[in-house]
Amino acid sequence: MLVCHCNIITEMEIEQTIISLLDEDPWNLIVPAKVYHRLRKRGRCCGCFPNVVETIIRVTESYHARSQASGADVVSHLDRVRELRSQYGSRPNEGRTTSHRAA
Repeated sequence: MLVCHCNIITEMEIEQTIISLLDEDPWNLIVPAKVYHRLRKRGRCCGCFPNVVETIIRVTESYHARSQASGADVVSHLDRVRELRSQYGSRPNEGRTTSHRAA
């Protein structure tokens, strides 16, 4: 699935980037800017960032569920990640006006 239309970035590319960042440091707090920097891209309209945050949360939760970390460490980290959702979480229209939405 295409997540970023401006840079032509797929969900699979974003997931692989997140996993590679977590492999380097499992407790790294990953934000969309880190993902885009690793992909050597930059946010243009940034309408995809809420979807990227949701992908980061989903992939990070599944990564730590598979890891051997203690439960307290995972909960503490996921609380920090979920805080991003409340701050930057997705909105129904991604902040765009009706005339600028594709669908």
